Amino acid sequence: MYEYKFVRVDLGGIFTRKPKTDHHRLVEEYAKEGWRLVQIFSPAVSASGGGIPDYFELIFEKKVE
Repeated sequence: MYEYKFVRVDLGGIFTRKPKTDHHRLVEEYAKEGWRLVQIFSPAVSASGGGIPDYFELIFEKKVE
């Protein structure tokens, strides 16, 4: 059995939409705690939103002992 953790990373800026948090650092920090990155989820965007998402989620898993 696995445990999952979902970490939201908000994007900022008007045209570039850069992550507000250093996602590389987040992955390294969670890895040190035994979490494994399994997926990066980006929500669907509408044409009225400019086709750019507001955030993405890092999905981690860890085996439950």
